[in-house]
Amino acid sequence: VIGSTGQAWMIVRMLILLPVILLLAAVMTMTGRGGGNFYVPLLVAAGQPMHEAATTGQLILVAAALTGMLIFHKHKKVDWKLALVIDPPTDIMAFVGGYFSYLVSGVALKFILSGLLLVAAFCMLLKVHERPIADRRRVGFWRRTFGDNQYVVNLWLAIPITAATGLAAGAVGISGGSFKVPLMVLLCGVPMDVAVGTSSAMVAVTALMGFLGHSTAGHFDWQWAVPAACFAVAGSIIGARQALKTRPKALKTVFALTTLGAAIFMVINALLS
Repeated sequence: VIGSTGQAWMIVRMLILLPVILLLAAVMTMTGRGGGNFYVPLLVAAGQPMHEAATTGQLILVAAALTGMLIFHKHKKVDWKLALVIDPPTDIMAFVGGYFSYLVSGVALKFILSGLLLVAAFCMLLKVHERPIADRRRVGFWRRTFGDNQYVVNLWLAIPITAATGLAAGAVGISGGSFKVPLMVLLCGVPMDVAVGTSSAMVAVTALMGFLGHSTAGHFDWQWAVPAACFAVAGSIIGARQALKTRPKALKTVFALTTLGAAIFMVINALLS
């Protein structure tokens, strides 16, 4: 009887959680983010242990990001060369972070996530100029032309930052989109709509590596992960289509507000732990 009651409560929690995941996937895909900062605490609140929640969150991110990536690619919003240059360090370190996450307690992971989100929120609230930055012909500065856009990627900053982001993201169950979009827009001069599309591609691979790391460590719970991933796919389709209709300036505002909201949400969650 006790087992049946526990199973019933799990189903009730999932019925409440799944529509929320759909809505979050729509908003996060719209801004080129994964949303693990929301998924993980919600899964924990619904009854999953922190490390299992991080693994489920990673699978949700993979499903949503892959769906969004396909839609953005169809509309030529994914700069694949940029993604292939700056994302591999993130992916490698995401696997490392996911695999060794067991060395850090769940409460500590929550505080780490809170701090990272506060930094991301502050960065994206900075004034952004959507125009090509000055041409630099020095080692480590890569001039990139994508469609009608030109920008210069400072590899000396981009690669270390993305690697550090991947390590932290893999450990706490997020994709790092909260940092990749500001990195591309603020430091590389990438237009917001292209940054959102490119971030979706990078988020998918980073989340996959983090998921593999966590799964290898034995943190996978398919009863939560599979239904959640299906609802995330539906939400991602809605979000990607909405992003294509939204002006870049409005996308920045949505990104900044959701990142700030995520930071506040996780600070409260961490303090209540």
